[in-house]
Amino acid sequence: MINPDFQRMMARAALQTRRADLAGATRTIQQALSGVTHAAADDQDGDVIDVEARVINDTQEGIETTVKTRPGEAPRPGPAADVREDAREDTREGRFLAATFTRASISINYKLYVPPGDAAEPRPLLLMLHGCKQDPDDFAAGTRMNEVARRHGWLVLYPEQSAAMNPQCCWSWFKSSHQQRGRGEPALLAALTRHVMETHAVDARQVHVAGLSAGGAMATVMGQVYPELFAAVGVHSGLPFAVAANATEALARMRSGPGAREIHPGVKPVRAVPTIVFHGTRDMTVHPLNGERVYVDAVAGVAGSERIENGREGGRPYTRRSYFDANGQSQAELWLVEGAGHAWSGGDQAGSHADWQGPDAAGQMICFFSAHPLAADRPVDRSPA
Repeated sequence: MINPDFQRMMARAALQTRRADLAGATRTIQQALSGVTHAAADDQDGDVIDVEARVINDTQEGIETTVKTRPGEAPRPGPAADVREDAREDTREGRFLAATFTRASISINYKLYVPPGDAAEPRPLLLMLHGCKQDPDDFAAGTRMNEVARRHGWLVLYPEQSAAMNPQCCWSWFKSSHQQRGRGEPALLAALTRHVMETHAVDARQVHVAGLSAGGAMATVMGQVYPELFAAVGVHSGLPFAVAANATEALARMRSGPGAREIHPGVKPVRAVPTIVFHGTRDMTVHPLNGERVYVDAVAGVAGSERIENGREGGRPYTRRSYFDANGQSQAELWLVEGAGHAWSGGDQAGSHADWQGPDAAGQMICFFSAHPLAADRPVDRSPA
């Protein structure tokens, strides 16, 4: 019998080939043949948490972008707007551009999905943060977010965590130095987001952030420390803001849930941010209580009422909790997907950690985000950006 991980890797290579990413396809095939799978289906991220990560201080100025060109060409400096699409790329499906962003001597690779249509018309932007042992191509394939974005005319930004920063390519959500404004990975991700906003036509009132697993946990950080930038947050199989300050605490929270709310020194208390949460009830990697805490944090201090509904979509039953403020405006949603594990609900198994059954998380997130533009009266942290 063919190894299912090998099949998934070859499917991913085929997807990269269709997108004219020949170098990526070659790398994926080599990994498949050598038995090095990108994210084994039975691994479910495991305990992939690094114990050290570089802190990116927000004190140095200067932004430089290196644009990746066609295979075989050397990178060249220039603004992201100069990224060239491959001539073989089907622009009817949109463009999936690759580039490198550098800030204060720290570089980060990323891919940007640009939907078809008038590039001069401001469009919403979604920052998508992958899980451990994933990359932008894998994450985009598994979540089907580009398909949804094409239908709705959204830009989607996929930063790639490097193995140099974390051997398992996890975002450092569990370190207090990466839970603060103006420091660490949040500062780099915010700078990258602003860079895309400056080089593409983006509706500044419709900039959002979402992620899976470690990416979902980092999404809660971004929503908390950059409230003037991100209007709403999407968290799939992730963890609440600042429930851990080191790897040991992170593993405990992942296995057992967040416990009593404790904010570590130097980290500000949670603020209510419009948030949509998805979590499988049989997630053995990140305990479902974490998803429930994310939902509770999202409505902290907001007077209102809750509505609960039960349904079934794609073969899986779900419970959907929705919280509305005193004016009847939706503030948060929690989708508990019955029987689902640590995987993106309604995803495509061409990518890792994706469950084709269950509600369409990508579609529901875009719907939720569309209804939550940045509020003019959103409290803003005036500390360094």
